[in-house]
Order: sequence, then structure tokens, then C-alpha cells
Amino acid sequence: MENSFFHLLVLMAVAITMVWSFRRVNLPPILAYLACGIVAGPELLNLFPHEESIHFVAELGIVFLLFTLGLEFSLPKMMAMRHLVFGLGFGQVLLTLLLFMGLSMLLGLDSKGAFVIGAMCALSSTAIVIKQLSEMGRLNTSRAQMAVSVLLFQDLAVVPFLIVIPLLANDNEQNLSQAILIAVLKGGLVISILMSVGKWLLPRVFSEVARTRTDELFVLTTVLVTLLAGGLTYVFGLSMALGAFLAGMMLSESQYRHQLEADIRPFRDILMGLFFITIGMKLEFGPLLDYWHWVLAGVLLMMLAKILILRAVAWFFRAPASDAWAAGIKLCQMGEFSFVLASLALSQQILDAQMASLLLSAGIISMALTPYLISQAKHLASNLTQPLPVEAEDIPVSLTGKSGHVLIFGFGRVGQSVARMLKVEGIAYVAIDADPIRVQESRHAGEPVTFGDVSSKDILRAVGIERAKLAILTFDEHSKAVSVLSAVNALHPDLPVVVRTRKDYRMEELYLAGASQVVPEILEGSLMLVSQVLHLSGVPMSRILKRVRAERKNHYGQMHGFFPGETTEVTYEKQSKLEFLHAVVLGPDAWAIGKTLGQLELDAVRVTLKGVRRNERELASPDASWQFAAQDILVIAGKPRRVERAERYLLEGP
Repeated sequence: MENSFFHLLVLMAVAITMVWSFRRVNLPPILAYLACGIVAGPELLNLFPHEESIHFVAELGIVFLLFTLGLEFSLPKMMAMRHLVFGLGFGQVLLTLLLFMGLSMLLGLDSKGAFVIGAMCALSSTAIVIKQLSEMGRLNTSRAQMAVSVLLFQDLAVVPFLIVIPLLANDNEQNLSQAILIAVLKGGLVISILMSVGKWLLPRVFSEVARTRTDELFVLTTVLVTLLAGGLTYVFGLSMALGAFLAGMMLSESQYRHQLEADIRPFRDILMGLFFITIGMKLEFGPLLDYWHWVLAGVLLMMLAKILILRAVAWFFRAPASDAWAAGIKLCQMGEFSFVLASLALSQQILDAQMASLLLSAGIISMALTPYLISQAKHLASNLTQPLPVEAEDIPVSLTGKSGHVLIFGFGRVGQSVARMLKVEGIAYVAIDADPIRVQESRHAGEPVTFGDVSSKDILRAVGIERAKLAILTFDEHSKAVSVLSAVNALHPDLPVVVRTRKDYRMEELYLAGASQVVPEILEGSLMLVSQVLHLSGVPMSRILKRVRAERKNHYGQMHGFFPGETTEVTYEKQSKLEFLHAVVLGPDAWAIGKTLGQLELDAVRVTLKGVRRNERELASPDASWQFAAQDILVIAGKPRRVERAERYLLEGP
């Protein structure tokens, strides 16, 4: 017991060190966990020579991963992109599977092992690709959307792979088709049960749990639902991961989706890390040292073949060549689910330990190369075909030639409110934000927003700080605000900078850092409240305005300080009460294409149409006869749940 506890501490220390080291050099945490497993495995420290429970706990990581994958599954978006998903995605998975299955059989492997190798090579890393594209702010480019579509089909393909691989362990070839048929029938029964429970029972359960307003109960219920769904499929002889995926998919359209995902994430991340550690423990150095040249050749062959296959499939479906090359370069690695399939095949004795080690080594090398390949995908694709078209997400806003504009640092609720008022007055502005999703949504809606770190001098130069007439800092992060002010003063000392803050006791620090005007939220709100009170009390407006100007000039000197009560925290409205703006892109298969605004009857789904964009032109107030076409962008407003329902309505119909 004492040794096990000590070994667990060592394992945690190694994991922390590895993750920190890998992130310092911009490598994904998955590789860090694999490296940790190699260190802790029998080849080096051998921390858990006879401990099987750690492998069982690690398997739960796959269950929670598939649950979150189900939560992120969006049927409307998939149907709106079905030509890419079921065209490019299906073609890429099928051709890659057949190619590497055939090559493996030519090298002497049996059909079962060859199938597993083909399935492993057919998958790419959703976690690494999506994360890096998000960090680069390029998820909404056409080449990124092509890659995302292929990844979506690959994620769906994981489910049948998880079902088929255990069936391949059946030694009786004649009974294999019968076993597959039985598994399909069992799967249909399990899906029917889970869908019925998910539609009628789970919403009521989570509604009752939500009413208790107890975070612990919500978390426990989420974990229990995940494990019960996995246990149900396990009882029927299927994969636990399949049940977890179905449970997540059932809850993906509920109002609890985001909360469920937030609650399950800590369990998923920890257990997934443990799973990849156990995968690393299975890596054997002997075969790798003996066959290292074959491993490198296999990695090169796999990456080149996957790029060429995706390009060929894109040619067949008449997709742009430049986008296909770029997407292929992004998706040429093995994926995290390839390790899941390798572990499953190893436990079912379809692959031996030596072959599994070689495949794991190839996967690790390909994933290590992925961040560099993604960052260079556009450049490499340009060398293979004509230069890629310049897209709005790729060019700095300074290239638009703006001068005398206002810079908005941070495009949250405050930044967007400022932008709307500037737009009404016809004042040009450029916004910078570090949230890739917000940038993507805003760019779809036609806002001049670029992705980047506002404290970076290169980013400030790119948005034309030397030509700007004013800067507004809208986010409430004091240390970040000070660093931004320092960077602005170094590049344009005379630029007026208005800073928003909730911490009025730190106003002086911001002024010393170079702010021209500091607007404390609480004090400014109080000042507006006092203005209304004075006006309703009969005080002349000229006197009120004079007093407000004097108070601001005096840096709110008369308003500092208050009598604290029992509760002094500022509370915000619940998210469900806020009205959201959302940009909906009509894909080529969206239901709303060809319909007029009058036919859509958006009032019935209780959202408001704020504007329409077509070919980079904005139409603020379309009439009822306006007919929608592919690639139109609708900006709708409403409560979060209503916006989600409206998007599904526009993409797939009533």
C-alpha cells in the first residue's frame, strides 16, 4: 500500500513536469502524457508492475471522452455540411482504411490486424487540430471548415470501429457475420432504450437536480448518467464508450449541455491523461530500436498517403484544390482515438505488443509534427498549387488602409456596446480580441475584429496604432491593462487611451501607467443614477451636466468610499436572461435557402433578425420578399435557447 501511494506521487510529479515542459515548447498535452507513461512504464521506472486497477480507471477516461464528444455533436450543423462530411469524410476514411489494410496484408499480417492498422491510420487528431486552429483564430476559413468536416466523420467512424474490433477477436470466421448481425441488433435495442430515456426521463431528472441549485448534485448526476449509459452497453456486450457517446448525444440539444460539459471536463481531462499514460507504459523500446528506420518510413508514408488521398477525394467532389492540400496537411497525423483502437486491439490479442509499440511510436511522431504542419499548412499548400486566396481572417486589419479610427481592445459586451454607438455615428473602428469563438462570430457578422494579444506590439502595429485617434480598453484585468498601456505608450505616446475598470481603488495606478481617462464602472453607474435622481427632483439639466463634468474631471473625488454591508459582491444577471447575438451561415444544404424572409416567420421562433450579409455587403433591414441564398449570413438576436432553436430551424427546417 505504501509503495503504491509513493509510486502514485511519483507518477503525478512526472506528469506535471512533462505537461509543463511540453507546453513550454508548444507541444500538445497528449504527447506529454504518453512520455510520462514511457518514463513510468516497465522500460524505465516500472512504477506499476502488477497494478491492473489503474488500467481500469484509465478506461473510464475513454468513457468520459466519448460522452463529451456526444455533447459536442450537432446534427443540424452536420446536415448543413453533409456534402463535406459524408463526401470528403467518408471518402478519406474508406480509402485510407483500404490502402493501409491492403499494405499490411501484403506485409504478412492477417486481415484482423490489418483492419485495425487501417482504422488507426484513417483517423486524425481532433483535439490537436481544433485546438491549434482555435488558438490561431482560423476556424472559420474554408480550408479549416473542410478539415473540421473530415474530423467530424472520423469521430463518427470511431463508434463502429469500437464495436467491430472486439468482434474480430472471434476465432471462428464463419460466425463473424453472425456476431456482427447480433451486435447490430443489440446496438439498435440499446439505442432505442437510451433515446427513450434521454427524451422522456433525463430532462426531468436534470430539471429537478437544477432546481436544488446544488453544484455537487449536478456533477454527481452527470457522472452517474455517463457511467450508467456505458454500463448498459457493456451489459449488452458492446463498448462502454458507445453508451457514453449516445448519452452525450441525447443531452447535446438540451439546455444543460454547456453545464454538463463544464462539469464533466475535470473528470475527463484527468482520466484521459491517465489513459494516455497507460498507453505510454505499453511502449517497448526493443522493437523501436530494432525497427526505427521502418517506423520513420511508415510515418512518412502515412502522412504523404493521407494528404494525397484527401486531395484525390476533394478532386472527385470538385472541392477547391488549394483548400484540399491545406486540409490534408492538417490531417495527416494519427489521432488520439488511434491509440484507443490500438489499446483495444492489444487487449483483444488482435495485435501483439511489438506491433502495438511500433504503431504507437509512429503515432507519437506524427502528432509531434502536427503543430508545425498546421502553422505552415497554407504556405505548403501554396507551393503545391496556385497561391491560396487571401481571406479576411488571414490579413491584418491595417491592410484595409484605415486611419483616424478608434481601437477597441477587447470585444466583449462592453466593447460591442461601444462599437455599436461608434457605428451609429459613422466613426471607423477596429477591435482586437483573444477569444477565437467571439472573433469568428463577429467576423461572420461583418465586424472589423481581428484575433490577437493586445499587449503585443506586433499586433498593435498590425491594426494601425500609429494612425489611430483613440484607444479604448474594455476588459477588466488590471495587470493586463497596465502591460497594454505600456505597449501603447511605447508605440504612440500621444494616443489618448480610455480604460474601463471595476476597481476604482486602482484608478491612480492606471493613470500613472499612461491612461488618459479611467472609467470606473461602479462610480460611473452611480453618477448616472444620481443624474436621473437630480433631474426627476427638478434640478436644471445644465447644472446636472456641469456637476457630472466636474466630477469626472476630479476623477470622481466626491464619490470614493462607501459603507460596506454584509454583502458587497457585485452580482450579474443569469446567462439565461441575457439576449445574445449570433451569426448563422447558410451552408449549401441549409433548409432556409430559397425561402423568403416572410416564409421563414422568425417571429414564431421568437428571435429578431438584426441584419443580413451577402458577398461582404450588409443589408440592415431586408423586407419580407428577400430571398435567401447559399453562404448568406443572418445575424439573429434572442435568448440563448431561442437562438439555438432558431439556428436548427434555419439549417434543417421545422
